[in-house]
Amino acid sequence: MTRQKSFKRLVRRRMEKTGESYTAARAMILTASEPADVEVPQLVASDEVIRERTGRGWEEWFDLLDSWGALDRTHRDISTKVAAELGIDPLAWNAQAVTTSYERVRGMRAIGQRADGLFAASASKTVGVAVGDLFDAFVDDDRRGKWLSDDRLSLRTATRHRTARFDWSDDGSRVLVTFNEKSPTKSMVSVEHTRLADDGVADEMRTLWRSGLERLKEFLENG
Repeated sequence: MTRQKSFKRLVRRRMEKTGESYTAARAMILTASEPADVEVPQLVASDEVIRERTGRGWEEWFDLLDSWGALDRTHRDISTKVAAELGIDPLAWNAQAVTTSYERVRGMRAIGQRADGLFAASASKTVGVAVGDLFDAFVDDDRRGKWLSDDRLSLRTATRHRTARFDWSDDGSRVLVTFNEKSPTKSMVSVEHTRLADDGVADEMRTLWRSGLERLKEFLENG
């Protein structure tokens, strides 16, 4: 396949949805900005980030993988190919980011879908408090109840100020929460909700976590 039938097809699909020019649609896709009401597959990272991390931009990666015949390969095959090009482990972020983005754009995988066919939803938020306060607001049941309205979390394991793993209700899905200190008075929380049955559930959980983290920020900064 040529770029005309791969990356450019993605750009033209966005043009049809938004009425943007080719240049504007391409620029928006390469920033990896989340589309607003635009049903276009999203790249995992911006062109700037992927070029910095891998030495190639998105269009170059799509050319390489199209020429190699990635459309007819498995996720493992593609990630192994990308990893070999970069001299890294196939499970490394760089290899998985390129592979997942390619699969999304080529229609091999829906947004949020993992290699096992299940789905995931994620959200993150920077909050103006120390990382310890952020960690406690998530792990402590009473504090969490003040900002998470639909709380079906059951703690599995936690590493203080770094990570927490939860079961979500009894549906078999899991929630991984990571905490990062940005300064003594600012920290970031990232939520990844995995093992979701389909994209509808993933959308529901994505909305829940985004609104929940907004309330968490409000609770900690203004409560």
